[in-house]
Amino acid sequence: VICTDLDGNLRWFRGLNYDYPNATNSLGMSSSPVVVDDTLIVQVESDADSFAFGLNVEDGTERWKLERPQKANWTSPTIIEKPQPLALLQSSQGIAAIEPKTGKTVWSFDSGASTIPSSLVQNDVLYIPSKGITAVDLKKPEAEPLWNAKRLGPGTPSPLMVNNMLLTVSGTMAAADPKTGKRLWEFRAEGPFSASPIASENRVYLFSEKGLAQVVEVTEQEGKLVSDFDFGETMLCTPAASDGAIYVRSDGHLW
Repeated sequence: VICTDLDGNLRWFRGLNYDYPNATNSLGMSSSPVVVDDTLIVQVESDADSFAFGLNVEDGTERWKLERPQKANWTSPTIIEKPQPLALLQSSQGIAAIEPKTGKTVWSFDSGASTIPSSLVQNDVLYIPSKGITAVDLKKPEAEPLWNAKRLGPGTPSPLMVNNMLLTVSGTMAAADPKTGKRLWEFRAEGPFSASPIASENRVYLFSEKGLAQVVEVTEQEGKLVSDFDFGETMLCTPAASDGAIYVRSDGHLW
């Protein structure tokens, strides 16, 4: 973990794999860290040593360290804000909702979950890649399941919400009613995909592993391709968006 100031000057550095050399897996780590107030939450989970850390953003020192299920895991923490800020750590065993400052577990979902696509929080509902997609009511004290839709299971990309539709990407992009899990339509995009899609208003931006960018306009009735562009380089990571621009990284360049 590397922390710099906005001019690129190094603030601090933590070699988590140096401190815990058995916390590694054959395909590398792809879990994204998240910041909650002054705590940086990082999942470093593998088939051997497996941990989650809460680091002080000022100096990188450990606030807490949790033993985690010993299975390779590429998911990223998901944050909920109310009734209190919680970080949701996903694994093959399910979801652990923890206090960001202390690492204390507040509640858990123990029905298993994917170790690749991450969960999505929207309108007090948690959408978990578990046995397809399982929707959980976060207003209930014990995170009560609302519905399960086996046919909505994502592949590698994480689900997203666009215009009050839940979208998942596997061999196709599928749209569903977020209140019921009922499938509305599917769009056959040209994959395969490792990067999670991002959205702006009613358009979804998909970047395939082969470097093909596809812009899909979505309505309640259909998904329609409106533009595409072939970057011609391998793309495995999710793009970022800021100030009206999309930043895309391939195995060779940043656009």
